[in-house]
Amino acid sequence: MKKIMFLLFILLFFPPALNAKDFLGAPVIPDGTTIQKTDSRLELKTPLSHDEVVSFYREALKDFENIKFREWKDATYIEDDGKMPWHSITISKEGKDSTDIVIVKDNWTWIIGTLVLRYIGVFMVLMILFIGISVSGKIISRSVKRVEAKKTAD
Repeated sequence: MKKIMFLLFILLFFPPALNAKDFLGAPVIPDGTTIQKTDSRLELKTPLSHDEVVSFYREALKDFENIKFREWKDATYIEDDGKMPWHSITISKEGKDSTDIVIVKDNWTWIIGTLVLRYIGVFMVLMILFIGISVSGKIISRSVKRVEAKKTAD
């Protein structure tokens, strides 16, 4: 009896979660045909035009933060810079009868690479600041010694 009540509770209060079609939290266009699906990549083909697919994703992702839409020559690139498990959605512009959509999962290479670059960048900035402060400190200490030497000579 408890299991049935729990199931009814889930069905009544969380229907969007049960009916939502997504891949790694990224919305999937409803009438798309799956070409290839792995744990980290989903490729779809849809009969909709490029503009219709972009409109679908703009509407579906409007409430999410850290989503960036980039228009490239041959594709529209949607990137998540936040905490979503997916990294990007690429919508091709080349198809005449159909549009290709590729959803890619965040990978550790991207994450670690970004962290390493940030670490090196911070280290370089600190080294430049250290050198600047050291040089200015030597210049100031020499000028103070000269002023003191003039005072003692007078």
